[in-house]
Amino acid sequence: MGEGSWVGLDVHARSVVAGVIDQRSGEVRSLPLRVPAGSGETVAWLQTLPPPVCVVYEAGPTGYRLARACAEAGIDCVVAAPSRVRPATDRVKTDRRDAERLARLLRLGEITPVRIPTLEEEAARNLVRAREDARGDLMRARHRLSKLLLRHGLVYEATAWTRTHDVWLRRQRFQDGPLAVVFDECYGREPARFSVYRWVVKRFQGCGLRSGCAGLPSPASSCNSFAMSSWRVGSRARSV
Repeated sequence: MGEGSWVGLDVHARSVVAGVIDQRSGEVRSLPLRVPAGSGETVAWLQTLPPPVCVVYEAGPTGYRLARACAEAGIDCVVAAPSRVRPATDRVKTDRRDAERLARLLRLGEITPVRIPTLEEEAARNLVRAREDARGDLMRARHRLSKLLLRHGLVYEATAWTRTHDVWLRRQRFQDGPLAVVFDECYGREPARFSVYRWVVKRFQGCGLRSGCAGLPSPASSCNSFAMSSWRVGSRARSV
């Protein structure tokens, strides 16, 4: 496997650092490419290297655009699982060294690839992330409100986040100006966050996603665990 070009890429949002193994001498050279990841300029540069060209970069926040662009250009591109990449022996970590190390591991056949999802699978994963983000926002809003009340000795003894609980919340009164403002802000956030969460869950179910599809969790379990009456859709004005 000594022929061709072996390229390791350290991919960032605004730049790519490449480590290239020279096919004749075996030397590794690094090149900073100031072009967006997955752009035509990156692929065009890869096409200037002696063929066949084998490319590797680690899976990360930049996604799979670069891998798909390489595939369309006929370039062999591997997306490495970061957790399975052999750690560097030196303590100094730079983009250049990371790119060069990936190139060496690729040439040695020591890269564990991840499967590149289809566009439909990636879109489904984004929807799952949106659902979980909305769920997290809802939980944080509820925690802020409940902990604010707890600090002032107010604890609801029955099942929380129900119609009856909301009646109890609206009965709370704070005479202090700043505290009243904080309570209004915390109370207003919870129904707003629930409205967003419910909207995302409906879109999730409307897309026909199911448990086991593209490694996605069941939408029903997540929705049921946060089920609430449909009346909680917006902030209500309260006299404080």
